[in-house]
Amino acid sequence: MHGEYKEPGGKLVVVDLEEGVDDYGVKRAVNVKISGDFFAEPEDVIFRLQDVVEGVPTSSSASSIAARIEAQLRSDDVLFGVSPHGIGVAIRRALGAAVDWDDLDFEVIHGPSVNPVVNVAMDETLVEEVAAGRRKPFMRIWEWDAPQIVIGSFQSYENEIDPQGVEKHGITVSRRVSGGGAMFMEPGNCITYSLVIPTSLVDGMSFEDSYKFLDQWVLKALERVGVEAYYVPLNDIASAYGKIGGAAQKRYANGYMLHHVTMAYDIDAVKMLECLRIGKEKVRDKGLRSAIKRVDPMASQTGLPRGEIIEVFIDEFAKTYGAVPGKITEADLEKAEERVRTKFATEEWVHRVP
Repeated sequence: MHGEYKEPGGKLVVVDLEEGVDDYGVKRAVNVKISGDFFAEPEDVIFRLQDVVEGVPTSSSASSIAARIEAQLRSDDVLFGVSPHGIGVAIRRALGAAVDWDDLDFEVIHGPSVNPVVNVAMDETLVEEVAAGRRKPFMRIWEWDAPQIVIGSFQSYENEIDPQGVEKHGITVSRRVSGGGAMFMEPGNCITYSLVIPTSLVDGMSFEDSYKFLDQWVLKALERVGVEAYYVPLNDIASAYGKIGGAAQKRYANGYMLHHVTMAYDIDAVKMLECLRIGKEKVRDKGLRSAIKRVDPMASQTGLPRGEIIEVFIDEFAKTYGAVPGKITEADLEKAEERVRTKFATEEWVHRVP
């Protein structure tokens, strides 16, 4: 049984093992071999760690395996490019408890342009379709036909939204299923994508690691368009010129999860600030002028039209993960529109945190 894992910013760790059963009927990992292109000192440390994980129950979590390793590390042991947690994830993958990108058949979808709230609803309804086996896992780039503000699942409407600005500019306010902060979105001013995957793809990872792991491809895509981007924990993507965007996640009980990212392309910051309330702590910390510029648009860093950047995103994802083109069907839209009527456009949902 074979498992591989490359931690974000780290090296590849490979685990080969067999599954055995002890005298009590407990399944255990045996004949464990750890390898990879990482660095470790002294020379015997990896062999000692193999002995440490030899015989771990196959039901062990990556965290419990990591704790077992950490408890046996000596003060002079050095692991560079790999961590106890990364070894735990590789063991879980070898045991078939976690999947890799190569285990999945992906689609990549662009659009269609829809009512803003329909996109928010599809982040719930399309997850249900994937979990039911009616659709492949996918990466979907949004398009929308009217301006909106999407607030996080746990944000207070009154604390985030300026009603006078929203009314003045004709902005729809919706609430998404994931946490995180508010997104000011006008047609053509952002690049937003949703990634729907089995939760087992990030099995054993911390939330922080899972964000970086799932967006490695987009950092490469940004590099292709001239943006040297990096992750700022927990969930922000930034460059030397400032914040580009942020990510959010929602993990469902059906074994699948949503990971989505919104990146600024060319935002009208003055209008945004008329519609959003900038918290006193943010203003005190950054100053009003900095608050206005705190989301740096990609247009100024790339000099490229939004459409060309999206083409690079689609190409990078397709090449990296072998994704094929997909599309949103009429049935998908009908289900999402019904969910808009029954949930996402209701006062009860939008104002669920007053």
